[in-house]
Amino acid sequence: MSSELEDHNISFYGFTAVPRDPDILFRDHPTASGPNPKQDLFTVTDFPLPNSPLVQAVRDFVKGELTEQTFNHSHRVYIYGTALVKTHFPNWSYDDETYLLACLLHDIGTAEKYLATTKMSFEFKGAIVARDLILSLKGAEDQADSVCDAIIRHQDIFVKGGNITMIGQILQLATILDNVGIRASLIHPKPIETTCAKYPRKGWSEAFAQTIEKEENLKPWCHTTTFEVTNWQRGMSSQFATDVRGNQIMAQYE
Repeated sequence: MSSELEDHNISFYGFTAVPRDPDILFRDHPTASGPNPKQDLFTVTDFPLPNSPLVQAVRDFVKGELTEQTFNHSHRVYIYGTALVKTHFPNWSYDDETYLLACLLHDIGTAEKYLATTKMSFEFKGAIVARDLILSLKGAEDQADSVCDAIIRHQDIFVKGGNITMIGQILQLATILDNVGIRASLIHPKPIETTCAKYPRKGWSEAFAQTIEKEENLKPWCHTTTFEVTNWQRGMSSQFATDVRGNQIMAQYE
């Protein structure tokens, strides 16, 4: 493979390295830092979903495996991430289809078929399932790897040093926004309102909190316990689930 093609694939499939820590990413940012960040007035209709045969096949797969709440969450994550990038990182460049695939598949490991049938943390199992699925559908290996990498790392919320892929960072920012409401001020309320109308939450906060508690109690070694106190044990309360249930930004849309 030529170096030119390698460079193209790095940027095209969203592997471009960006700071992992959002505090570093947004420090002194011209539109995102300060008490009144820029909020471009978008609606959900400003971000039509890519609709290739690969996307259609993946969407059909996840619709058959995920709950309606999780399926809708995956779509909201695509819209919020895209709105955030268009507002604050207009020069960022990556393949929208690859980001959508990462969004659609990022919680596939929580599906009934996988969550309790593997000892792996849901993100890791889900990333393997996602990569295998994309390759089986004749997707490019670099695309499958980008999606896989983003899913593996999408709950590395407390990792401060180093870098992450561009698509991985967008996925993290958008998931934590939808789940806990963190940095919701970086996008206009209108895309949140219109996205929740098109892809309703239907009690997502409670549903996801229960999924967190289920995985942690099934697998007290799982990666989700990084949100908990050191040496968290079965039967202890989950701070992460509490934070999800306490998402005041999204409470009006539940």
